[in-house]
Amino acid sequence: MRNNPYIAKRAINEASLRKANVPFLSRFDIELTERCNNNCIHCCINLSADNVNAREKELSTGRIKIILKEAASLGCLRVRFTGGEPLLREDFEELYIFARKLGLKVLIFSNATLLTPHLAELFSRILPLEKIEITLYGMKKSSYEAITRVNGSFAAAWRGISLLLDHKIPFVVKGALLPGNKDEIKEFEKWAGTIPWADKSPPYSMFFDLRCRRDKGKNRSIKNLRLSPEEGLKFLTRSKDKYVKEMKEFCSKFMRLSGDKLFTCGSGSDGGCVDAYGYFYPCMMLKHPDTGYDLKKGSLKDALTGFFPKLREIRSTNPEYLKRCAKCFLKGLCEQCPAKSWIEHGNLDTPVEYLCEIAHVQARFLALVKDDEMAWEVKDWGGRIKKFTRGCNHGTKS
Repeated sequence: MRNNPYIAKRAINEASLRKANVPFLSRFDIELTERCNNNCIHCCINLSADNVNAREKELSTGRIKIILKEAASLGCLRVRFTGGEPLLREDFEELYIFARKLGLKVLIFSNATLLTPHLAELFSRILPLEKIEITLYGMKKSSYEAITRVNGSFAAAWRGISLLLDHKIPFVVKGALLPGNKDEIKEFEKWAGTIPWADKSPPYSMFFDLRCRRDKGKNRSIKNLRLSPEEGLKFLTRSKDKYVKEMKEFCSKFMRLSGDKLFTCGSGSDGGCVDAYGYFYPCMMLKHPDTGYDLKKGSLKDALTGFFPKLREIRSTNPEYLKRCAKCFLKGLCEQCPAKSWIEHGNLDTPVEYLCEIAHVQARFLALVKDDEMAWEVKDWGGRIKKFTRGCNHGTKS
């Protein structure tokens, strides 16, 4: 087999068949609902589980099936069911089975509290083919429920996790670094390491996003929960060698100037997010009304081939953005993007100071930026990255 002249092995990204038949849509998200049975203090999107107005506006079962069917016809391989809490939908099982019958891998974002023996049996019989992702808010009832603000949620979450373990359904856990659980990190990571499918340390949220819909009532409390850039750096560099190694790989692949073009990531190129009400956005966090495509009046393909390409060509006219962000090489290290500008300022191109500070604190730690300079002032940024990433296989474009 090894010396067979009729067989040649190639990486999938190098295969001509893949290049000649790139799908319109490779993966996408569906927010089945914005409602959630928890009321987490830091959440950027949740509405109450009994919000009748939201429920009445949500996409019907039939409409979601039409969207899933079109996605599969466009070459989609994976759909992410998220929310809110997707398991709140009474038709969740029906939609899950429908997606799997279409051949789609299904990634589920959940808090695990609504997992039942019936659903666990379903997932073990018809595997999602993607690890279920669960956020765990504390190792103790007091810390967990101080965050979720729902009595009984701690026991319900662990009951759901136990069902996944008992049925051998692969899942991963994520953490949220909050004042109420910061003393439980070691305990959380020790437990997370016992999960059979755990192949790396759990990721954390700590620089929390504001509300996607810009409902300002909760934003002040979310800001108060955010770590300072210095606190975030201290947490990220708990294992200094590991952090530096990861950042070398990251910087060698992604750091570059973005110029005046706002959409510099892959959002909207071969994926996007359908919200609970039938609007297709380039990404999950961006809910600016001018960036959503109404699927009730068109199709996924129309959005991907007409609406999104025009959107991705938008360029900044904000003098402050052009002075700073357009000339800054900390791309990726800084999460500045249209979605972040939208949730912070209500437009697409106002620099977010908090993100800028986070990026510069890390860049100074990595000696990419000196203490007395800002990244957009650096002229030899390409040389600095090459020096920092020496030994990595990936080069950077200067």
